Amino acid sequence: MHLEVHQGWLDQVVEDIIDPDRRIVDPHHHFFIQNPDFPHYELPDLHADTATHKVEQTVYLQCWEGYRTEGPEHLRVVGETEWVDAIAAEARKQPGSAQIGAIMATADLRLGAGVREVLEAHRAASRLFRGIRQIAAWDTCEEIFSMPDVGDANLYGHADFRIGFAVLAEMGLVFDAYHYHTQTPHLTALARAFPTVSIVLDHLGTPLGVGPYKGREEETRAQWKRDLAELAQCGNVTMKLGGLVMPWCGFGFEEGTRPPTSDELVARQGDYYHYAIDLFGPDRCMFESNFPVDKCAISYPVLWNAFKKMAARYSETEQDAMFRGTATRIYGL
Repeated sequence: MHLEVHQGWLDQVVEDIIDPDRRIVDPHHHFFIQNPDFPHYELPDLHADTATHKVEQTVYLQCWEGYRTEGPEHLRVVGETEWVDAIAAEARKQPGSAQIGAIMATADLRLGAGVREVLEAHRAASRLFRGIRQIAAWDTCEEIFSMPDVGDANLYGHADFRIGFAVLAEMGLVFDAYHYHTQTPHLTALARAFPTVSIVLDHLGTPLGVGPYKGREEETRAQWKRDLAELAQCGNVTMKLGGLVMPWCGFGFEEGTRPPTSDELVARQGDYYHYAIDLFGPDRCMFESNFPVDKCAISYPVLWNAFKKMAARYSETEQDAMFRGTATRIYGL
């Protein structure tokens, strides 16, 4: 897995900003400075992108950066919270630019009761810490990226993970979930077992479209819809609307002679978004950029134009929820 951003390619599609006064919280972005598999992305890059729309706050999601290089192994992940907290302080020196309003770090919940020390260290490291994401993405196909420390499809069901999740629940923290569409029933079981925990499902549940799933979009969509409908019955689960231009979703935008326009994105993917919104309701949905990962296929201004076009059929109150209100509430901004 190696992702690159080609700015000249992105610049082929330029659009006027739709609804430029729409207040936005971008609840999902990363910073990459050391990982060669992802595009380099720092605060100036984020601010250059978010300035194209009226993005007031963002939520940082873990991406294995900034870890401590010394000390106990299980506590090294706390370095990411410390690192992003310093970046957030730098952002506060730039009034008028998007502010980092929350940090979603990581921890290995398979530490069981021992994960409390890690979570408490995150909380001590930054007032912006809101919870963790522990990625469960796994598939039997070697063409599809699986987390190297995840050995099967049901990380959420492991006994030690559940013990650690109970600690997270007791501390009142948020859990961001990232997995592939085939794994959604396992998240549903977790959400039912812990109905008081606020769980956010990233990237519309990531329907796969590569490897053995290539050319099977209708079959995949049917399974994705069926399992998502079951998950939506869990009132503690919120949906992030975005991430479908990632290469492993199989739409192939990154391979085009030019990137998609907002109209083209809506035409290809709008049904996925509307289905999720209809299931979860606007008060449990939030649009996300997933930058810079999605920047490999589309620019920030065009992506958010597409979101605004998708949202146009909803009321002003519903649009405000999806662009700002839901994320503000879930992440305590």
